[in-house]
This record gives sequence, structure tokens and C-alpha cells, in this order.
Amino acid sequence: MKRSATVRLGILAVIGLSAGAQQRPDPCAAANFNEQACQAAIQRSGYCWNGRWVSLKYRNLFPYYYDAYQEFTANGGVVNMAVAGVCGPPARTHAFLGGHGASHGGFGASGSCHGTAAHG
Repeated sequence: MKRSATVRLGILAVIGLSAGAQQRPDPCAAANFNEQACQAAIQRSGYCWNGRWVSLKYRNLFPYYYDAYQEFTANGGVVNMAVAGVCGPPARTHAFLGGHGASHGGFGASGSCHGTAAHG
């Protein structure tokens, strides 16, 4: 009886590890292709997955990924379309130029910050 409990725990541990090691579905990968999400990911250098930002620099323009998707499906590949997540890249820090703040990056309220500098 004790041995079967140990085996069950071992199996549960393997299942837990495989769930944690789940691949992030890149919206530009042929097997996960999502046209709108891919275009946004290329423009923003990353995409949302599971509520978190995944930073990824794409080396090619959109037509490259679209053509790879077309070839994948033409050869019988089945697409498990990546779902476009709701998040954005981390806010960038402010750069101050000549006493006037220059605000950069972000989306919505998280990206709407304005820098000021004391004038003396």
C-alpha cells in the first residue's frame, strides 16, 4: 500500500512539472499563428501570455511569419491559435532632457506618466 502511494505522488510530481514547463504560444509561430496578435507582437517586441509580458525581438517582418503559417497549414499542420493576452510591455523609465521631462512608453494609465524637473 505504501508503495502505490509513492508511485502516485511521483506521477503527480511529473504531471505538475510538465504543466509548469508549458510552452508559451508565440502568436507568430506557425503552429500557434494569430494574425493580429503576431502583427502586434512584432511592433511591440513581445506579447502577453498568461497575464505576463513576454519580451521577444522578432528578426523578420510579418510576411515571413505569415508565409511560414501558410506553408505549415498547406502541409497538413493544425493550428492551435494563440490567444491575444491583455497586458503590455513594462513601462520604460523617464529620460530627462535639459530640465524638461520626456515621457516614454507604456499603454493606458500605466504609461501615462509625466516627468518634471525642478527649475532653479
